[in-house]
Amino acid sequence: MFGLIGHLTSLVHAQSVAKELGYEEYADQGLDFWCMAPPQIVDDITVTSVTGQKIYGKYVESCFLPEMLATKRFKAATRKIVNAMAHAQKQGIDITALGGFSSIIFENFNLAQIQQVRNVRLELQRFTTGNTHTAYIICRQVEQGAQLYGIDLKQATVAVCGATGDIGSAVCRWLDSRSDVAELLLVARNPERLQDLQAELGRGKVMTIDEALPQADIIVWVASMAKGMEIDPQVLKRPCLVVDGGYPKNMILSIQEPGIHVIDGGIVEHSLDIDWRILQIVNRTSQLFRMTQPARQLFACFAESMLLEFEGLHTNFSWGRNQITVEKMDEIGRVSVKHGFRPVLASPA
Repeated sequence: MFGLIGHLTSLVHAQSVAKELGYEEYADQGLDFWCMAPPQIVDDITVTSVTGQKIYGKYVESCFLPEMLATKRFKAATRKIVNAMAHAQKQGIDITALGGFSSIIFENFNLAQIQQVRNVRLELQRFTTGNTHTAYIICRQVEQGAQLYGIDLKQATVAVCGATGDIGSAVCRWLDSRSDVAELLLVARNPERLQDLQAELGRGKVMTIDEALPQADIIVWVASMAKGMEIDPQVLKRPCLVVDGGYPKNMILSIQEPGIHVIDGGIVEHSLDIDWRILQIVNRTSQLFRMTQPARQLFACFAESMLLEFEGLHTNFSWGRNQITVEKMDEIGRVSVKHGFRPVLASPA
């Protein structure tokens, strides 16, 4: 059995979803209540591969909200994630993906050192961040999107914003060795990590965001946009391909200009309908993202746990920071295609 650990995009969003799910006691409560609320399994999921194989899973709502980080309730945020992991393990779920901010919190706060959660000793091999599949899908979106919009990768300048993160560094490795792009622009907040990545790749120009964007034929955004930050579309090239892999999405709704093509980064579409209701409810009630086919489209990180369940690989396939190799991306990519997943190549806006 596979599991998905997720969360809602805001307090208001969480209240509306809770009401639709029948959790009336959650629907009218404020942030303090959500800081104390335990994780809940709110949906049973059935996924059928194009091979005919059928698997079953559960969606675990962690009750984490982004406002917990914004209001410096860091202990509540970390507690939410490890409690959700313990809850998934107690239900006998074999492999569970950490979705959205869950994987970011896990890595940034080094939650791997918290292995005992009350009476549960976490078996970390039961969990995956899903970042390998996400990185693979983003790279395929770059390659297929470039072809779709007439951009020659061998002559293209690609800016990776968030280049030193787990997904960003994997994207850089793939673009360097598989896509053979002409120029890589490396953008991130940590200068030391940028230099390390540049040394590892043996190429790439370290730049600020203001320097990189006007030069880029393709922009891969895999970082959270700073509060109040806006991108002026007038500084971007025409044509320009933007793969927005941030969460929540950074530019899907804000950049809608002729010649600028924005792809919903890190989103996959399955060939068959998935039997679930949670994502359809989340999609209907959210103001921050829209999936055009919520019965088939989902975050690639969630799909990774499904793929591992299909293959019987109950292991932490994606784990830690900057551990994703091109070979692992190839492996999860083959399995993704085998079971009927493909990259989304359009904006839902």
